[in-house]
Amino acid sequence: MFNHIPRIALLFLFVSIGFLSSGLSSVLAADKTFEDLYPGLASGALKAATLATLPQGTLLIAGDLVIKESEITKMIRLSERAVRKQLTQNAFFLLENMVIKRMLFQEASRAGFKEGDEDRVIMDFLSKEMKIAAVSEEELGYLYNRTKEMFGGAPLEEVRGMLKEYLAGQKREEAVRQYILTLGKRTPIRINEVWVKKYTRLALDNPVDRVRLSGKPTLVEFGAPGCPPCDMMKPVLANLKKKFSKKLNVLFVHVGKEQFLGNRFGIQVIPVQVFFDKKGLEVFRHTGFFSQAEIENKMTQLGLLVQK
Repeated sequence: MFNHIPRIALLFLFVSIGFLSSGLSSVLAADKTFEDLYPGLASGALKAATLATLPQGTLLIAGDLVIKESEITKMIRLSERAVRKQLTQNAFFLLENMVIKRMLFQEASRAGFKEGDEDRVIMDFLSKEMKIAAVSEEELGYLYNRTKEMFGGAPLEEVRGMLKEYLAGQKREEAVRQYILTLGKRTPIRINEVWVKKYTRLALDNPVDRVRLSGKPTLVEFGAPGCPPCDMMKPVLANLKKKFSKKLNVLFVHVGKEQFLGNRFGIQVIPVQVFFDKKGLEVFRHTGFFSQAEIENKMTQLGLLVQK
């Protein structure tokens, strides 16, 4: 179902936050990057960061950019009471979003972009910097064939604009993600070691991370009851869960109830099936109805399932 999934404040503004792996090291070494210690947790800019002992109250230093713990605390305190607990649990992602946004603003300012507020400056800069490939007819046709149940069988021409806008958005997000990946490599970033240990533990306390950190391959579907292809997927997931109970984790996430997880994993259209290897790293995702035979074939291709 094409559906506007509610977003909370500016949380996860530009990127789909990445994915964790199992066996997270508790031994921090000066020569290891954040990605070495917490594989997949950071989305981009923080992957090459290092953990360090920083002055009290300082969470992050990147060149002349300094982020204080009080800034994160204030953001949570000023949020709606109903989401403060969730924001606290996801404080690491608030920090990540904050540093990405500020680094992008610095890049934009150096490039001469100064008109408008911070968000406008960043968007103007990215629009100029990003080289986005045009949406092809092949891409449109593939997405339509996978999602046409969502439109009650309406012909492609009637939904072409919506599909094209969605695919163009996906291309823009990927281009931004790739650009952000370079930020941390060009600017050394140090993160408060003690704070990171505490808040990465909190970030792991959710249904998705609990199953994909179990050491088994995992299939997570993000969807919602009442969405036709989601309802069609229900018996498929049940059969997979029963057939491969010892080999595969199968989890359904209701995006209406788990908005933070939906935002974190970049879910804009439902259903989306996300495949993780036994280390908990994403290896594939699919949009729309996915038959059991297709899922089993894909898992075999990916090496997630050994068929006997």
